[in-house]
Amino acid sequence: MGFRQAVTEDSQARPPGQAGRLSLRIAFAAITAIFVLFAAAASAPTPLYVVYQKAWGFSTSTLTVIFAVYVFGLIGSLLVLGGLSDHVGRRLILGAAIALEAVAFVLFITAGDVTVLLVARVAQGIATGAAFSTLSATLVDLNPPHSPGRAGLVNSVAPISGLALGSIGCGALVQFAPAPTHLVFVFLLAGTVFAGVAVARMAETSPRRPGAIASLTPIVGIPPRLRPDVYAIVPIIVASWALGGLYLSLGPSVAASLFGLSNHLIGGLVVTLLCGAGALTAVALRTWPTTRVLPISAVMLSAGTALTLAGVEVHAAALAGAGTLVAGVGFGASALASFGTLSRLAAPGERSELFAFALVIAYLAFSLPALAAGFGSTTFGLHTTTLVYGLGVVALGIMALASHPTDACH
Repeated sequence: MGFRQAVTEDSQARPPGQAGRLSLRIAFAAITAIFVLFAAAASAPTPLYVVYQKAWGFSTSTLTVIFAVYVFGLIGSLLVLGGLSDHVGRRLILGAAIALEAVAFVLFITAGDVTVLLVARVAQGIATGAAFSTLSATLVDLNPPHSPGRAGLVNSVAPISGLALGSIGCGALVQFAPAPTHLVFVFLLAGTVFAGVAVARMAETSPRRPGAIASLTPIVGIPPRLRPDVYAIVPIIVASWALGGLYLSLGPSVAASLFGLSNHLIGGLVVTLLCGAGALTAVALRTWPTTRVLPISAVMLSAGTALTLAGVEVHAAALAGAGTLVAGVGFGASALASFGTLSRLAAPGERSELFAFALVIAYLAFSLPALAAGFGSTTFGLHTTTLVYGLGVVALGIMALASHPTDACH
């Protein structure tokens, strides 16, 4: 009996030993909420970077190192742990990731210098990498049979919704609440308690199977039968996440330095405009075929980034904000098309490994250009670096459009 059939029957009459376990519907909602929690935690430090920078007096290049070590920890975790839950079960990996995330929040709360902040970000990156691929796979496991596209939609919407909520929420707390570098992590720490309880009460969705030790070998690859469809979505993943890296690492600094918008709520709003528009777009286009969504994402991403750069050049914050909204449409459409495709393609034993591959590509694009931009801004200035970076994203979007085959992902 397949897992979906089992959980469908379980919703009507739970067998002995399953009493007290979450139903399929509640478990799916809980995993979605945990996904949003991890993504919100990932963007929460963004409005705080300028606060830490002012308090501790470090350079913009140091700021981007703090951003980048999180991503490197995440990528390393994806490479080593990305396929582990296919062998040892989802609950074990999720429980360990939640526990490590809680440790990271405690480090953030107690941080008094850059060193502790770096350790906290590395721990958070490792926890997030282990969680993201496992959460994506668990959503596919739990996907209700009557709504086959729901897991793909949530896998695309949850991460960018969380990024939007974490950034604007932290920005508001920094601007209006006491203890700006502590309170947000107290709230997030409380969230991990609820996440741990939810995972403890879930039924396991992936049976144990041999090969756990072998799965720890960092091999980035995809099954040969899936390569044409997966390769078709790589260019747009790179373009969209490169833009996301710019906003999450330097967005508030650009708002403060180039537009004179030093309000921390606005610093968080910069990220929320991009990610919030993306989340709404993914929901709005959820029924569209991938062949339509992919080219739309490339066009909107390039056009929006170009508008934003025009706003930077003429010092028009409203124009830059409008460009960010347009780029956000492309960002969300890209996430919907790419993660929806992966959800459809992956067989049960391939899910966490395939999502890990896609996330590695996404976060390499997310981190390496942003790290280069941080060092570039120290040498060439924030204005020049922003223009060069933005033009690179425009070029990537055009390349993604040109490389999209009309019969891909049909």
